[in-house]
Amino acid sequence: MATTFHFSTNLIKTTSFPQCNSITAFIAVSSKHSKSLLIRTAVNSRALTFNFNTTLFSLNCVAHHKFHDQQEVTDSLSSVTPNATSIASSIKYHAEFTPMFSRESFELPQAFFATAQSVRDTLIINWNATYDYYEKLNVKQAYYLSMEFLQGRALLNAIGNLELTGPYAEALSKLGYRLEDVACQEPDAALGNGGLGRLASCFLDSLATLNYPAWGYGLRYKYGLFKQLITKGGQEEVAEDWLEMGSPWEIVRNDIAYPVKFFGKVVTGSDGKKHWIGGEDVIAVAHDVPIPGYKTKTTINLRLWSTKAASEEFDLYAYNSGRHTEAYEALANAEKICYILYPGDDSIEGKVLRLKQQYTLCSASLQDIIARFERRSGATVNWEEFPEKVAVQMNDTHPTLCIPELLRILIDINGLSWKDAWNITQRTVAYTNHTVLPEALEKWSLDLMQKLLPRHVEIIEMIDEELIRTIIAEYGTKDSDLLEKKLKEMRILDNVELPSEFADVLIKSKEAVDIPSEELQTSEEVENNNDGDEEEAAAKNDEIDESFVQGKKEELPEPVPEPPKLVRMANLCVVSGHAVNGVAEIHSEIVRDEVFNAFYKLWPDKFQNKTNGVTPRRWIRFCNPSLSKIITEWIGTEDWVLNTEKLAELRKFVDNENLQVQWSEAKRNNKIKVATFLKEKTGYSVSPDAMFDIQVKRIHEYKRQLLNVLGIVYRYKKMKEMSAEERKANFVPRVCIFGGKAFATYAQAKRIVKFITDVGATVNHDPEIGDLLKVIFVPDYNVSVAELLIPASELSQHISTAGMEASGTSNMKFAMNGCILIGTLDGANVEIREEVGADNFFLFGAQAHEIAGLRKERTEGKFIPDPRFEEVKEFVRSGAFGPYNYDELIGSLEGNEGYGRADYFLVGKDFPSYIECQEKVDKAYRDQRTWTRMSILNTAGSYKFSSDRTIHEYARDIWNIEPIKLP
Repeated sequence: MATTFHFSTNLIKTTSFPQCNSITAFIAVSSKHSKSLLIRTAVNSRALTFNFNTTLFSLNCVAHHKFHDQQEVTDSLSSVTPNATSIASSIKYHAEFTPMFSRESFELPQAFFATAQSVRDTLIINWNATYDYYEKLNVKQAYYLSMEFLQGRALLNAIGNLELTGPYAEALSKLGYRLEDVACQEPDAALGNGGLGRLASCFLDSLATLNYPAWGYGLRYKYGLFKQLITKGGQEEVAEDWLEMGSPWEIVRNDIAYPVKFFGKVVTGSDGKKHWIGGEDVIAVAHDVPIPGYKTKTTINLRLWSTKAASEEFDLYAYNSGRHTEAYEALANAEKICYILYPGDDSIEGKVLRLKQQYTLCSASLQDIIARFERRSGATVNWEEFPEKVAVQMNDTHPTLCIPELLRILIDINGLSWKDAWNITQRTVAYTNHTVLPEALEKWSLDLMQKLLPRHVEIIEMIDEELIRTIIAEYGTKDSDLLEKKLKEMRILDNVELPSEFADVLIKSKEAVDIPSEELQTSEEVENNNDGDEEEAAAKNDEIDESFVQGKKEELPEPVPEPPKLVRMANLCVVSGHAVNGVAEIHSEIVRDEVFNAFYKLWPDKFQNKTNGVTPRRWIRFCNPSLSKIITEWIGTEDWVLNTEKLAELRKFVDNENLQVQWSEAKRNNKIKVATFLKEKTGYSVSPDAMFDIQVKRIHEYKRQLLNVLGIVYRYKKMKEMSAEERKANFVPRVCIFGGKAFATYAQAKRIVKFITDVGATVNHDPEIGDLLKVIFVPDYNVSVAELLIPASELSQHISTAGMEASGTSNMKFAMNGCILIGTLDGANVEIREEVGADNFFLFGAQAHEIAGLRKERTEGKFIPDPRFEEVKEFVRSGAFGPYNYDELIGSLEGNEGYGRADYFLVGKDFPSYIECQEKVDKAYRDQRTWTRMSILNTAGSYKFSSDRTIHEYARDIWNIEPIKLP
């Protein structure tokens, strides 16, 4: 009889291994620093045999060993020394006994799944040990809630963190495969879109590496965002298929499921408690993904929720009656919640679905967190201790509903008073702001939320009332205008009348205002204010009297529509959390001084800065091994992977010719790899001797891919006006690479994608230009593509309108890999420039404090565009890049006001500065010694931008958690 092993992740009590007569085979996989273990069961004492393409492999088993608890298993297995042979046996075991493919072949896809599952076995042991230890110590844990986790491929990262890259490469070689080829079979997990999700994933890596007790919570999107295709029409979206063959990393926890309710109504019971009843119920089911740390046993968890309906929701009668669609309607409604990331919300149905997603994440996660807290508390739960054991971080406003959800659970289910529950909630939750864009500061229709989450609206109204009391207490009622302004600016409920408790506050305050004597008029003054024209006044009175006598009805003005009633989610986060942080110094200043200034004046201690970071493991150590080897050689240690401040030591050798030669060779080798990739992916051939100029990020007007491509158009036009000799003398060869997705309903962003591809189609086929200029759009940009492009980059564009990019993280990755940035003083660019040196950063454009004035200048019609900008627009309109009509795209850059016009993102304003800065880039690139020096200094100055540093700051300043290293 086979033995079933139950692996826990701390929520479920660990089950001991039962006694049996079966045989347990041990396959040990470990590093030189820590031993990790594999456990599998055989059916008898004979050797297990595997047949792959008629080749027999054998795996020896250890017979008749009984284990009574997990520690005994761990202790026994720890003594086994891992090697390539045992790893190969583990891979073969999984190919035979945990298959996701047929047995007829052992091709690359099968090899990947079997390899990943063998790694997962290793992770499970460390994973269980981590949370068993946290359980034993009952430590405070941080819980990171995010709608996105852009993980990328996991195989190379996992074996790299476990220090098993060499043994796995050798093991796969024994089986006839290269590790790199096997790793390429893994699809990117489609759980995120851009920087928000990638930041969350970097944070999980750092939390595990630094041994912090933490957990990530997200949604398990079946189709992710979308897969991007580039056709003649531009971007097309198709469903992402990352789960088509299943995921070897996740473990579904069917025993960990929570009810999530929508709609219904709120009633008050005989006990005076509120009860949310009726409506639509779904079930959130946990899927766990282990996240290993680097050179540590600590392995933390990313818990992703999928949704389903209870089996009784399937209407068997309707199905048997032929009403098939009706029969599984409830099941389909439940499952579609986790179909895709950010479903289009132009329709009411889309808005409802997005709000359901957000609430599902918050409700399931909070129920899970509280269940864990209650279990660890034992028989007596002291809710005052909850903030001492739990820290909840909201990554942007998407998880805002965890605030009213926590209050609901504490009050309605656990019987706490409003005062106690509010105090606990405020001490537990914290908010990271990621944007200052008005459209991205999330607001929800109050009516929609009322229908979907009626109890939560009641709780939000109570929070709003608490805020109103605080505002009145702070500002008093004497100055009615000031009080009205503060209420309008700060309330959570926008365009909603004051609660009855406060209804007469503003009226009384206005009545109490003393009218200045100079504003009082005597009856004589009133008479004299008729401009001295008594006859005109009399005539007007006659007209009024006549119209009244004749019964004429005065035409009334059109009624002004009432503004929509909204819930301002960012305000709710700021009011309810104990900490609010921006993600770069300039961004945090804007948050304090502009976006939430009224709140900052009220609660200055809440506001912090936590400049973003990226994990140096994935973003240089693993994705750029050739450069990493050079860094280690010159610094003299590999400790820089954990202590990135050691990168600064490269500055001592920056002028060393041997280092410069090695550095340049590593960069060129990476460029050759990218050239091969681009040929396979796009069909375009590029020269590795040209400068690789890269802009890869979400397509958005504020990120200004349009400025980049218009600069390319200007460059191309000037080239066409020159002779071949002049072109060569004036321009450095460039390969301009774009990548990123435009949101499916963002028409202007999709026009930009189309424009880039049209420019590329024209330029790349122009025989006069040849290798002097290439324009490539890489379809379906993702983490894996980034890992290839970033090490090969030489110039990277981070050119957002100043004051609009919260931070950026790709800028950090590029700098870390020795790429020189061209950019504005926006987001983390400001700090990167400070660290790498102003001489090693190409700066252009207006600064954040100038933007409002420049927009006002435009509105007043005072802006005079540069002739070169007008020239470029005219060139585009001439049809030089095909028959597509770009009037709407170019029209957005024209006019002085109006939606979709007036160049809101100041492309025209910054265009002259941008192309002049690009001329400086060309000049610098011609001197390769100087350029390489700048490249080295960018890597040396990137040490601050490790996510390890960021996580240490969160842990110390917001979460109040300590590292817990496993014994």
